[in-house]
Formats: sequence, structure tokens, C-alpha cells
Amino acid sequence: MVVFAGQGDARRSLSLLWRAEVAAPPRTGPGPKPRLSVDAIVAAAIAVADEEGMAALSMRAVGDRLGRTAMALYTHVPGKSELLDLMYDAVHAELPTSYPESDDWRAPLTAWAGEVLELYARHPWVLQVSQARPVLGPHEYANLDTLVRLLGATGLEAGTVRRLAGTLFPLVQGSARTVADARRAATATGSSDEEWWAARSAALTELVPDFAERFPAVVALEREAAPEPYGAHDGQEDAMPYPEREARETFRVGLGVLLDGIEAARAGRS
Repeated sequence: MVVFAGQGDARRSLSLLWRAEVAAPPRTGPGPKPRLSVDAIVAAAIAVADEEGMAALSMRAVGDRLGRTAMALYTHVPGKSELLDLMYDAVHAELPTSYPESDDWRAPLTAWAGEVLELYARHPWVLQVSQARPVLGPHEYANLDTLVRLLGATGLEAGTVRRLAGTLFPLVQGSARTVADARRAATATGSSDEEWWAARSAALTELVPDFAERFPAVVALEREAAPEPYGAHDGQEDAMPYPEREARETFRVGLGVLLDGIEAARAGRS
């Protein structure tokens, strides 16, 4: 499921994102003014999406969580499209916007990538929001501004910095998506990773006896660079699903190679 941001009214969405002064729509019914706020509605919506997924998100579900009707929310947020923009931007407020000054440009970039990975792992529904159209909110911009400043410390030209920013986000998102999928796979399918692999490995060995001859490079890689078995890590890592542990290690290695490439580009420039 992929959703696109920015589908609501442009002016109203941006006014809400940036908390500009916008007059609330006139009330047409009797009764006291609602005590709801945009922030309370957004927080409730994030909780719904975190706990139940994007498919469960609706104005009614958010209203139920707040003990109000869906209609009561529309005074503050015009609809689900605008709400999604607000949710997406709000979770990005959890990210740091500054890192300790250091001559080592790699350390803050590594820390930034790790922070974003954990953000996506906490809020996996964010990964379903397409990057084709940005939300254009203040916290989204703050995160981008932070990354651009960190990349700027490498001394590379602006065009290269722009493309590196566009490379880092998909790297983090891809790893985070695997982490999120690994965490929900057992619950969603009803079988553990061990059960799934045991059943299919046995069947594959029986049905494709010449597997090693047909795919020698894959088999050689598995033999020479097999992942460490359970029990080879501390308790926290052992508790991780195998695919999550692999995704995190792949992220660490991939990020390191990318940063090595940046170092090589800096050396070539100098």
C-alpha cells in the first residue's frame, strides 16, 4: 500500500503544517466550542497508525480514540489527506537537528542515518508514504536541512551533495522496510522465521537436487559469508528476528561503503 502526500487542499494543508494563522470554519451547530486541537488529533492518528497500520487510519478511528465523533475533527483538520501530511511531518520532529561539532564528518552522518532508521522502525507506516511528492512541512525540512549541513562538511560540491542526499534516504528506507517487515512477519503469517525456512529448505533440497550446480555463485557466497547463528550475539540481538538482524547488518555495511565512496570523492577533489 503506497499513499501520496499532499492530496488535500494545498493552502489549508500548508497552513496547518506551518501553524499559520487560519480562521477556523464557522460553526453551524449548537453547543460549546470543541476542546480538541490539531496537535491532539495528530497524536491520536499517529497512535492509530503505529498500533494498527495505515489501513486502519480513518477520521472515525481517530475520533474513537479521542472519544469524539469524526465530525468533531473536521473543525480542526479538513480530512484524512491533510491529516496524513500532519502525521508524517510530526513524527520527523523526533529527529535531532544538530550533532556535536567534530573534524570527523563520518560520525555525525552515521548517527543521522541510524536515527532515521530507528524513526522508521518506530513508525513503519511512514514508509508507505511515497517520496515522489514531499509533504513540505517544517520538520521534514529540518531533517533535510540537517542532512545537507552534515554532507556539506565533506567539502564536496553542491551538485554532489544534492545527489548524495537522494542516495542516503533510499538506503535508510530500504533497510527500515526490511526491519519493519521482519517484525510483523510472524504475526501476519502465523509461522516463525525458523518454521518458514525449515519447511522450504527441505522442500527445495528435495525438488531441486542440482541447486548448487545451477546457482554456484549464490551457494559459494552462502558458504563463505554465512550469517552468524543465533547465540553468537548479546541478548538484545538474539531477540531480533533473523531478517531484522540481517537488515541492520546490511545497513551498517552498505552505509560504510557509501561513506568510503564519499571519502574517495573528497580525496579525488583535493
